[in-house]
Amino acid sequence: MTIGLLKQAIHALRHESLGRTPQRVNRWFKWLAPGLLVKRWLLLSAGGVLLATVGFAIWMKLTPVFYTTQFLGFILEKVATLVPSYISGPLAMASGLLLVWWGQTRTLSSITEVLMPEGDEDLVDVLLAHRRLNRGPRIVVIGGGTGLSTLLRGLKSFSANITAVVTVADDGGSSGRLRREIGVLPPGDIRNCLTALADEEKLLTELFRYRFQAGDGLSGHSFGNLFLTAMNEITGDLEQAIAASSRVLAVRGQVLPATLEDVCLWAQLTDGRYVEGESNITEAKGAIARIGCTPAKPAALPRALTAIQEADFIIIGPGSLYTSIIPNLLVPEIAEAIAQSKAPRIYVCNIMTQEGETQGYSVGDHIRAIDRACGKRLFEAVLVHKQPPTAKALQRYALENSNPVPIDRDVIGRLGRRIILANVMDEDPETGQVRHDSAALARVLLRWFARVQ
Repeated sequence: MTIGLLKQAIHALRHESLGRTPQRVNRWFKWLAPGLLVKRWLLLSAGGVLLATVGFAIWMKLTPVFYTTQFLGFILEKVATLVPSYISGPLAMASGLLLVWWGQTRTLSSITEVLMPEGDEDLVDVLLAHRRLNRGPRIVVIGGGTGLSTLLRGLKSFSANITAVVTVADDGGSSGRLRREIGVLPPGDIRNCLTALADEEKLLTELFRYRFQAGDGLSGHSFGNLFLTAMNEITGDLEQAIAASSRVLAVRGQVLPATLEDVCLWAQLTDGRYVEGESNITEAKGAIARIGCTPAKPAALPRALTAIQEADFIIIGPGSLYTSIIPNLLVPEIAEAIAQSKAPRIYVCNIMTQEGETQGYSVGDHIRAIDRACGKRLFEAVLVHKQPPTAKALQRYALENSNPVPIDRDVIGRLGRRIILANVMDEDPETGQVRHDSAALARVLLRWFARVQ
């Protein structure tokens, strides 16, 4: 790559004289980074051309080395006679390097124009990012709802080796209608995770969330749910439909349902009521004493178990405690695989309580609910947001019988969990809506993982 070094030197001198940052020099330095698998193949190609030329000459019963040496000696002798060696030598060398540099530049430009017609960033930056992401840790995130997709949106900037294990217990809205009318597993949470992990996230999110406002049978359905349902019909099952959709959407990582069985949640409330159906549990607005599912022991998806067993890092949550997180853990093989894993495991607690599920709950109550539901200890640390929301947000959530989840350190300590306090909240200044900040949450989780691994 001496050509690249020559170009760097030329541009460095020119940019230094102009007082500008040598951006193109920096770009060419990137091409020297190990692991891009570019330099070796260029050198291999050049060697191949040379070997093929020598072979052809030998085939034609020529003696290429002798004649080439003789011819070059004659040329060099004539040049040295006409032009002093201290001028002709550097001039010839510079001319040759310039021609090779020009050829490489045009080749890379042509490749970039084909692969990246929009030209938003350099090809070398894309290759470096691809290498970095594919060397990232194998992360398994377990949950559902908007909390899971929010986390995935941040994690995909740190690793391409992400597996989202998603609940399939949803029975409300468009997903519930498709489940009842067509018999497919609910695609809503899966759709949100696919769009969160897609490269063109903004456009795909708008497209997949688009809901039809009119039409017999279409009104109320989202395009993403219909897309996954159609893929399910074409491929034969939800697992294959998700895999095919991931390829179409250029998803970074993979999304897997916890089970392919038709799971129905049920809850026993403290007032004695027995409620069936995920959406009905929240609408009952009662305190949950026990939760389970029918069938009682659904079989786990084998690929989900493999991902958990091979994971470097396991994250549970965030999301609705009883309707997004625990349904995954009601699959016995999933809970057992998490418990047996040697990878660091952490639970991301919600910022606010949720009416009908966790009203009045502390962080310790969230942990006890998970331990009680699956019968074993699944994580060693809990991530809790540190700074309280603004007064505007508190007033808004008070109308929904919701409040910040209090931190009961003594209870958490007795449960044997470590507390990770961090500011990971994103609050809408206009509406006061509180959500986890995707980027901040991912950074905190990866920093903790780097410390404990």
